[in-house]
Amino acid sequence: MEYRDENGLTEQEFLERYRPGDYARPSVAVDMVIFTARECQNDNYRKLPEKKLQILLIKRGGHPFLGTWALPGGFVNPDETTEQAARRELLEETDVKNVYLEQLYTFSEPKRDPRTWVMSCAYMALIDSKTVEIHAGDDAQCAEWFDVSLTTEQSRIQDLPDGFVSVTDYRLSLSSGENKLSAIVRLTKTRNAQGADCRYEILSGEGLAFDHAKIIAFAILRLRGKVTYTDIALNLMAEHFTLTELQQVYEIILDKKLLKAPFRRKYGYLAKETGLLSGEAGHRPSKLFEKNWIKE
Repeated sequence: MEYRDENGLTEQEFLERYRPGDYARPSVAVDMVIFTARECQNDNYRKLPEKKLQILLIKRGGHPFLGTWALPGGFVNPDETTEQAARRELLEETDVKNVYLEQLYTFSEPKRDPRTWVMSCAYMALIDSKTVEIHAGDDAQCAEWFDVSLTTEQSRIQDLPDGFVSVTDYRLSLSSGENKLSAIVRLTKTRNAQGADCRYEILSGEGLAFDHAKIIAFAILRLRGKVTYTDIALNLMAEHFTLTELQQVYEIILDKKLLKAPFRRKYGYLAKETGLLSGEAGHRPSKLFEKNWIKE
């Protein structure tokens, strides 16, 4: 049985007459927040090397935002999904695949890109930088790892008759050698009888293209939230690691120091003993562990 619509058309007849150009269509892009935990250079060989939370940025080689830094990414091809596009971009930028990848959010403000209406489906990737060789894409001058931090500038809560609104201003700071980038990103959360709303906006920024400061802040807060109740941090660890190194990764994600004993009681289950010992010069050998993924 063939069903006909109010105009008397079958589905096949409707599709034959359908004109996609009658409707405005955005371009669709993916932007990648690629996190890693890298060791800092340490002049004192007796002191354990510290770690820094870093993200990969590319320096744009063309308009718009020529010469500014941006997240790696690109447009989605007609024959691929956004996740396939994200994995393709990740492979092109870092030469790695089969790594942790999570969709963050779709950023769709009409004027976020000065060229045209471009919606960005943002993704977060976590990788071990020791296995990575970074490449700058065709539209980039170079690609570099940037130290990244997100700190609270001020926060306030206002009660409403049927709920509340909280406003938090974050300072986003990124650095790589002489390159210093910063932005102030405001997060406004509203909860009332009509439901809940969460909105990000960039109050000021220097050196970052598009709305990428907003995307980076979103990704850091997502990572901080998930690290406390999932095994997501293991994606930043090498094949073998010490419990001290695991604690360092938690500290740089959460941006605070943690006490050794409580940390090991709470998160020690994420590590399995290997029977191996570290052999770093200047330090007492430590037990080496491997990842103990949570089995859901």
